[in-house]
Amino acid sequence: MIRSMTGFGRSGVQDSGYEVNCELKTVNHRYFDIHTRMPRRYSFLEDRIKEALKKDLQRGRIEISINIEKMQDMARNIKVDKGLAIAYHDSLKDLAEKLNISSEFRAIDIFRLPDVFNLVDEQEDPEVIWAVLNRALDEAMLSLVDMRSKEGANLARDIAERNAYILSAIERLEMRSPLVVKEYQERLLKRIVEMTNNVADEGRVIQEAAIFADKASITEEIVRLKSHTQHLGDLLAGNQAVGRKLDFLVQEMFREINTIASKANDIEMSQIVVDVKAELEKIREQVQNIE
Repeated sequence: MIRSMTGFGRSGVQDSGYEVNCELKTVNHRYFDIHTRMPRRYSFLEDRIKEALKKDLQRGRIEISINIEKMQDMARNIKVDKGLAIAYHDSLKDLAEKLNISSEFRAIDIFRLPDVFNLVDEQEDPEVIWAVLNRALDEAMLSLVDMRSKEGANLARDIAERNAYILSAIERLEMRSPLVVKEYQERLLKRIVEMTNNVADEGRVIQEAAIFADKASITEEIVRLKSHTQHLGDLLAGNQAVGRKLDFLVQEMFREINTIASKANDIEMSQIVVDVKAELEKIREQVQNIE
C-alpha cells in the first residue's frame, strides 16, 4: 500500500510506576531523518527508539517528543564520604590547637562542610522504562501509520488517474504520428508541383518523405512511455515503499516526452506533449510526499 510521509500520532501509557507521553510527527524528506526530544536523563534510550521507528518507517523527517515521569517520588539516599569527614575533623582539630582556640565542634558542623555528603537517587531499571516507552511508541505509531496510509491511498488514486490520462495521450500521439508524415509528403508534393509547373519527381518526393519519417519517428519513445506507465501502475499497486522508484520513473518519463517534443513537427502533437508534461509535473509533486 502506498503511504504518505506526512502523519501524526500520539499516545500516553501508565505502567510500572511510570507515565510516558509520546508524540510522533512526520513530513516528507529524502532520507530517514529523526529528531528526538526527551529528558536528558533518558537519552541512553535514543538508539533503541531509532531502531523501533525503522521497523515501520522507511524515510521522511520524523520528529518525536517524549516525556517520562515517575508516578511516585523516587527514594533518595544520603551518601557520606567518611574519609573526607575524618580529614576535615583532623585538620580542624590541628588548626584549633595551633591557634589556641576551642576545638569543640559537633558532627553536624562537619556534615555541613563541602562534599561531605551527597544525595543519591534510587537507581532506575532501564528495561522497565523501555518496556513502558516501547508500548507508547507502538500506540503512537499505529495512529501515525493509519494517517499516512489514508493519505497515501488518496495520493495513489490521484496519480493513477493522471497516469491513465498520460497513457491515453500517448496513444493519441501514436495515432497522430503517421498522419504527420503523410501530410508532410502531400505538402512537399504540392510545393514541388507549384514550383515546377506541374512537373514533379514522385520518387524524389517519396525519398524526402522517408527521410522526414525517419527523423520524426517516435516509435521507440512511445514504446518506452507505455512501458513506464505500466510500471508506474504496478508500483502503485505494490506493498513496498516506492517513493524513490516513482521519482526516478517520472524522471525517465520526462526524458521520453522531451525527446518526442524535439521531434514533433506538428501543432496537435505539440499540444498533446504540453498536456503530458503538465500531468507529469503534478505527479512529480505528489511523488515527493510518498514514502
